[in-house]
Amino acid sequence: MPPLRKIDRLPAELRQWLQEELKKRNFSGYEELAEDLAWRCEEEGVEFRVGKSAIHAFGQEFRDYARIQEQAQDEIRAFLQEASMTDEADVTKALFQQLTTIQWKLQMAMADPKNMPDPRGMKDLTSAMNNLIRSTSLREAIRKEDREMQAAKLDAAVEAGDITSDFRQQAREIMGFA
Repeated sequence: MPPLRKIDRLPAELRQWLQEELKKRNFSGYEELAEDLAWRCEEEGVEFRVGKSAIHAFGQEFRDYARIQEQAQDEIRAFLQEASMTDEADVTKALFQQLTTIQWKLQMAMADPKNMPDPRGMKDLTSAMNNLIRSTSLREAIRKEDREMQAAKLDAAVEAGDITSDFRQQAREIMGFA
């Protein structure tokens, strides 16, 4: 396994700063960015210097990832609109986005037989799938709680004399929890 790149060894705050700066600068101005990063590293006590070419390579990789993520977000928006899902979709929206982004990136990497996907990506995909499975259980629990709340409202309406018990039963059948 190759050694970690210097950029990968940067503290998380500096990597996040670098990603934000790459976006702000529209993935250009790498010489100035290298100088700014060197200054920030010195301020943070990071003892190594990241060169322009390393920042450029990282920037291109990050730009591609950002594009893929944007495409995945568009796919999720379209899916949610098409499915006309309600609040329960909000619970899993981030998980769908994560899974779609990772899957898309791996799929693009595997299009070229010379490119083997990063094993970390496979781990991320597996983690995302596990999160999605867990979110399905969460959605079911939310749906069950919602049905119980609706049933309680129907029961309260019968007790208050607002509806008949026959109407309550019909409503329960229509809502699918008879």
